[in-house]
Amino acid sequence: MKNSDAPADDLAALEAAAAARDNARYVLRLYVTGTTRHSARAIVNIREICEEHLKGRYELEIVDISQHPTLAEGEQIIAAPTLIKQLPLPLRRFIGDMSQTERILLGLDLREMKSPRPAPAH
Repeated sequence: MKNSDAPADDLAALEAAAAARDNARYVLRLYVTGTTRHSARAIVNIREICEEHLKGRYELEIVDISQHPTLAEGEQIIAAPTLIKQLPLPLRRFIGDMSQTERILLGLDLREMKSPRPAPAH
């Protein structure tokens, strides 16, 4: 194993991972309770996020737990609205009206976590 090849291999792996993330198909399921204001806001917010950041590569299913309680039980939904990212793995859950866009994007692996800025040198 050559040490001089490691950076090129690391860069290729990083580029491959980024390309896979950019082409990944997302399967999302949003659990809501009827037509409440909170549920309606969550639906609008997640649709906007999906259209802006995942256009053409997502599937969003909206499940009203008052109409389909067994689906909610199977997923162990304890609060609504709840968004579950089923694919790509890992599975992730978000609770609330989906208005915290940056938090959702981080959780969906669509944004890199911002690293803290180094202190200025004196």
